[in-house]
Amino acid sequence: MTVTERPSAIGQALLAIGDQWTLLILQRAFLLHVRRFADWRDQLGVSESVLANRIKELVAGDLLRPAPYREQGRTRTEYLLTERAIELWPLLVEIWSWERRWAPRRRGLPELTHDVCGNRTDVELGCAGCARAPVTARDTETVRDAATFAQVTVPRHHRRTVRSDGEHDPLSYFPETFELLGDRWSTVILAAAFLGIRRFADFQSELGVAPSVLSNRLRLFTELGVLAVDGPETRPRYRLTEKGLDFYGIFAFVVDWAQRWFTGPPRTDLRVTHRACGQLFRPYLRCRSCGQAISRSEVHFVLPEVIPERRLPLAGTG
Repeated sequence: MTVTERPSAIGQALLAIGDQWTLLILQRAFLLHVRRFADWRDQLGVSESVLANRIKELVAGDLLRPAPYREQGRTRTEYLLTERAIELWPLLVEIWSWERRWAPRRRGLPELTHDVCGNRTDVELGCAGCARAPVTARDTETVRDAATFAQVTVPRHHRRTVRSDGEHDPLSYFPETFELLGDRWSTVILAAAFLGIRRFADFQSELGVAPSVLSNRLRLFTELGVLAVDGPETRPRYRLTEKGLDFYGIFAFVVDWAQRWFTGPPRTDLRVTHRACGQLFRPYLRCRSCGQAISRSEVHFVLPEVIPERRLPLAGTG
């Protein structure tokens, strides 16, 4: 098998989670402990065919595990989060945190409570190697191998579908988030920007992306305020804005999760180093209020106004 026949670890991760319905299914499993087909369908307003397809992919990707249960004398199936899926919890929290800072919506976001200090709080990104925080994109150095982006966006077997009413759902991610993370080309282009790629021709040659797709995503990113354009109109350079740079925490957790759970072909590695300590960067989250590292079992979300004081703990395997 050649390098280009199998994606890198990051490419495999994006195939697993780079879809908005997949992210919403996992989010509901974490926050509301949703385990059954009908509950996901009713919660998300997703068609049964799309939901069945995504659940099948999640099971095949070892993110959900089917488990039989008895109801009214019949054996039915529910789906539990696997260990691989549970390790996505800091990514979901970091997405919430980015939205809190950059994507205001009509309804308020859930509030995160750190049970250790008792405060409703936010999180900040830190380095697990040296325990220093906060860590930003500017504090790290990323080196890619020659074929890191090979086959990153292998076509799916289904069409991309878009949820139209997510802004009215207090738990749904904001549409801007899905433009950056719920579409694999967008995520890869944003990753390339973090690696220092700036010009249209360089994005195209590095990623193998069609010019029309690249033009569309770069235009979208500038409209969203994630990228800014410098230089002459004939040879523009695209640089990350503060809003774009702040997406780095999400990028860091995707890379970390990918490299712990997937193995890519030779010459597809991506190495992220924390400049301050010189170690490979392993991201973690800490509480902004008390400065302590947070764990999945020590935080919960509260939905303001919509469901007052309802605790939404991050689920485990159940």
